[in-house]
This record gives sequence, structure tokens and C-alpha cells, in this order.
Amino acid sequence: MKYVGAHVSSSGGVFNAPINANEIGAKGFAMFTKNQKRWEAKPLDDKTINKFKSKMDEFGYTSDMVLPHDSYLINLGHPEVEKEEKSLNAFIDELKRVEQLGLKYLNFHPGSHLKKISEDECLEKIAKNLNIALKETDSAIAVIETTAGQGSNLGYKFEHLATLINLVEDKERIAVCIDTAHIFAAGYDLRTKEAYDKTMQEFDEIVGFKYLKGMHINDSKAKFASRVDRHHSLGEGEIGIDAFKFIMNDTRIDNIPLVLETINPEIWDKEIKLLYSFEGTL
Repeated sequence: MKYVGAHVSSSGGVFNAPINANEIGAKGFAMFTKNQKRWEAKPLDDKTINKFKSKMDEFGYTSDMVLPHDSYLINLGHPEVEKEEKSLNAFIDELKRVEQLGLKYLNFHPGSHLKKISEDECLEKIAKNLNIALKETDSAIAVIETTAGQGSNLGYKFEHLATLINLVEDKERIAVCIDTAHIFAAGYDLRTKEAYDKTMQEFDEIVGFKYLKGMHINDSKAKFASRVDRHHSLGEGEIGIDAFKFIMNDTRIDNIPLVLETINPEIWDKEIKLLYSFEGTL
């Protein structure tokens, strides 16, 4: 089964995320567990945690269907020690929040070298901090998101993901999220069946489908291999609609959150229905 949904708002309390997901007909969703634009947040209290779990049960969501995202401020590969440590502490806090809520995944952008250190040095920093964070927490799985490679962001090559997985000690607590707009902008084509199959074969050979625990389902305003991160509504961008038909008919992508981050939240319910209409059409 495909857990299609969107990155819904948790404004007013994390318990609103499953409510908002249910309202658009989502079978899975993404959310922030705190304000993504701030370093600090007050701890989750028992009342909030219990209300979140109650709403999850009410609407039939399980931890396999939810892909929380960490703060955009976090950079585990930061070249400056003080900011690296600040990022690590914030990341540990986010992992703990995921565990408190009874969830299992934390999606994150790998990190950026800011043109001050090499890619290899940055990847080693990220892996070092992942190992520390995983030892400081109990069960949450760190899910590396593919990036478009804009600026100095790492994660735009499947080899970057493979390197991080290789360097992380606890292989049971590391995974990957493919963002369709990001990999397209990074130079992995999805537009035809032949291109899709080639890209997914490359992913499987370099990373492995066993590590795929989520996808972000986005068309791209940016051109192929442009290394520019710009999302678009399904079928309205450079990727086109066929790629999403391939995804919805790929059994290797069952039972993980497939999360819309397209640019118009007002049509997410329609895009969810559209995606489900593709099942069994190929």
C-alpha cells in the first residue's frame, strides 16, 4: 500500500498534524515537531503527547506512515565547531521529540560545507554527529533526504548517501528519503520509463532500496540537472506527470510515506486522489 499525503501544518500543537492530514484524505503525512525556524522550543508535555497519540489512533495513522522533518537551521556538517555543536544538540532534541510522540523517523538534510571544507570532510562530520546523536537516543531512525545540490548542500549524489550509511555504525537507524524534484535537479532523470528504471536501478545498486523509508513527491520548476531547488505542482513542472505514474506502480515503494511538498496546499487533496488514480494503470 502507498501512504500518500502531504507535509501538513502542526501549528497550534503537534496534535493538529494528524487532524490536518485526515482532512485532505492523506494516508500518510509529514510534519514538524517544533518551529522549524527556531533553535529552541519548549519541551513536549504529557498532555500534548497524549493528544497527538489519540489523534493518530482516531484517524488510523501508524508510525510507518509519518515522516517528521527536522529544523532547516540544522547543519550537521557545519565547518565551524560552535555551530556544528549547536546543530548536533538540536538534532538530538528532534530525535527525542520523535521518540516521545511514538514515531520512528526523522527526515533531515545531510548538511553543507559552506565552501570552507571539502565534501569528504563534511560527510565525515555529518556521520560523526549522526553516530553521536543515535547513541544519545533510543530508537528514532535518521532519514537522509536527497538534495538538489544547490549552493554547498551535500546529498545530491547517491554516493553521498552511501558514504553516510557506510560511516554510520548502527545500520538499523539510518535510512533515506528520495525527493523527486531534488534528484531531478541533481541530474537523475525520471521523465520516461527507461530513465526512471535507470535512475532507480542506480539508486538500488549504490544505496539500496532497503534503506528507502520515505519519498517527497514534487514536480520541479527547475530544469533537469540545474542543481536548483524549486518545487512545482504535479504535472506542471519539468518532470511531467508520467514519473508519478511510475512511482505509484512501483512495488518497491510500498508501505512508506509519500509526501507532497508541492506549491499549492489548496489542491493537495486533489493531488492525493490523482496519485491514487494512477495505481494499476501500468
